[in-house]
Amino acid sequence: MDKNRLQHFREKRSAQNDKVLDLDHLGIKRFFSLDTQTYRDGALPAKTKELLGLVASTVLRCNDCIDYHLEQCARTGSEKEEIVEALNVALVVGGSIVIPHLRHAVETVQILEEEGLL
Repeated sequence: MDKNRLQHFREKRSAQNDKVLDLDHLGIKRFFSLDTQTYRDGALPAKTKELLGLVASTVLRCNDCIDYHLEQCARTGSEKEEIVEALNVALVVGGSIVIPHLRHAVETVQILEEEGLL
């Protein structure tokens, strides 16, 4: 397991987001803002929304998004068991094509546990 993988992802994501936002495009800024606002507490708590984001990201097979939402799940208080349940939903919805991304998610969960975030 590459323990530096998640830290490298965090650093690259942050640097690339800065570059995207430096384009100073109104539509892009609005989309980023909408994304941020979507995951705030509302009728559904942020914790639930992040678990939903994890399911959607897994079904859509986006490892970067999986890593992002796993970290947010940890930050909003999800327990490992809740994350595993959400990943099971993704597997059932997405089918066997999701399995490689489930493996990726499990590795990320292990890294988050080692970091003390889960």
